[in-house]
Formats: sequence, structure tokens, C-alpha cells
Amino acid sequence: MSDPYVEAELESAWELNPTFDVAYNLGNTEYKLQKHREAAQYLSFALRHWPLLKGVAKLKPNAEKWLAESRAQVGALKVSVTVAGAEVLVDGKSVGRAPLEGEVFVDPGEHRAEARHLDYEPVSQTVSVAKGGTAEVKLAISPVRSEAQASGVKTEGGGSATGAGVVGPVAGQPAVPVEPPPPPEKRSWVPVIALGAASAVGLGVGIGMTVMSRNARSDAEGYREQIRQANGRCIEPPSELIDTCRDVENEAGRAARFGTVSVVGYAASGVLAAAAVTYALWPRRSGPATHGVRVLPQTNVGGGGVVVVGAW
Repeated sequence: MSDPYVEAELESAWELNPTFDVAYNLGNTEYKLQKHREAAQYLSFALRHWPLLKGVAKLKPNAEKWLAESRAQVGALKVSVTVAGAEVLVDGKSVGRAPLEGEVFVDPGEHRAEARHLDYEPVSQTVSVAKGGTAEVKLAISPVRSEAQASGVKTEGGGSATGAGVVGPVAGQPAVPVEPPPPPEKRSWVPVIALGAASAVGLGVGIGMTVMSRNARSDAEGYREQIRQANGRCIEPPSELIDTCRDVENEAGRAARFGTVSVVGYAASGVLAAAAVTYALWPRRSGPATHGVRVLPQTNVGGGGVVVVGAW
């Protein structure tokens, strides 16, 4: 299915968990809606992150075909920035931080690429790209100069205005060294990554089951329409409608089962995401490691929850 309702659902899922399966389904939807620029962006992401699983290997040729057809209708920018971590914008819209993972797909024509960083002067470049073509953009940004550096101002006694690690000078008193702050307590991010990955899987299952449930309901409605056109009904149906009535029952049952699994998938995804956020934001304490916190997700067919175990 490729209606705008499915597109909106998948876009919401992408904002929460940008994974290959969401990108594949969203790219397929945009391709069918003839939104080739968006389709190329999502499908290229899906192909870059395609897992080595036999179950999805048969879908890869479809993604490659859709990407090739969409790519022929749009242009692409290869943007490189001299400073990692700089925000990259195309036509005023943020497309990520340097280094960008892949190409930025745009409509044919003229576009403005820009790089921004708090410690560097912003820089931009305007390029033109044709349909099916690629334009290379190289953005070199320079460090921001402070007012003291620009004017060459010196402090009293000939000291620099930007002395690092020193307070002063104050008249009649020597400069006082500044004690560096203690390093923050280190925290392992492995649980956050594991819980986030599990949440993404749950969300992918929920989305997939939602789409399958909608397809099954659509098929069931198609069979019902055949029965209505034949002026029949499924209560004591005539012999020529027995198979069609059985198809209605089967598709309705499939829609209900898929819908139940999708609810469980969404619930599990939410529980796991909440567990990851709880662990990441739990306040850290200084001093000896005499305490500890463990966030343990619990899920089952009827729902789920989070168990927090700790010692203080």
C-alpha cells in the first residue's frame, strides 16, 4: 500500500528509529508516490545498512531497482567538510553532521550548501546539478578569532588577555591557578545501545504487522464486495460462494492476528525505549562505586514494563 496515511506512519517511525527496514518501506512508499528525491534518500540509506540475513536478501534487488529509477530523476550532492562534527545544511535545511554518510539527493537545479560550527566561521557554496548528475561540494571552514586575538589587546603587566588556567592578574596579588574540575564519572553506554537496538526491532515488527493487517483487511473487503455483487451472503451461502466466504473469514482472521502482534511490537518498542532513556538520564553520583543501577525491561504477549534494580 502507498497511500499518504501509510507514508505519515512510516515518517513518524523514521523520526523515532531510523533503521534499514523503516527506510526500505518508506523508500518503497515514496517511490510509488513518485517522490523520487525522498525515495532515493531512504533507499540509499537502507542499502548502506542492509543486514546479512537470508530472510531479507530477496528484497534487496527491489530496493536497488527503485533507487536506480529514482536516482535517474534527481541530482545528488557529495558534500565534504574540513572539520568533523560541523552541521551541514542544503538550501537552509540540516542534512546531518560531517562527515556525511552518503550523498544528499536534490531536485535538478541550483542549490546552496553550508557548513556551521560553533568554533568556526560558517561557509557556503552554491552549485548546479542536472537530472541524474552529481555535484561535488568541498567546504573549508576557518576557526573563529576572538576579539582579543583580532585586536592584539594585552593585559596589565604584559600578560595575554586569554591566559589559560589562571585567574587575574589582580593589582597587588599574584595570579591564582585554577583547579581543573574533577572528571565526570564514566558510564557504560552498552545497555543504552542494546536497549535502543531492541526497541528498533520491536518498532519494525509493529510497523510491518500494521501494514500486513491493513492489506489483509483490504483483501477481506474485496471478497465481501464480490459477495455483495453476487447478491449473496455468508449465512448459509450458495455453493458458488462458499470458497469466497471462507476467504473473507480467513483474511479477517489474519488482519486481527497481525493487528494484535503489531500492538505488542509497539508496546515492546516503547518499553525498551523508555528503559534506554531511564538508564541514560539516571543521575550519576561522585565518590566510590558503592551504588549501582540496573534497568531491566520485561515484555510478554499481554504488555510489558521496566524493573529498576539498584543500591544506594
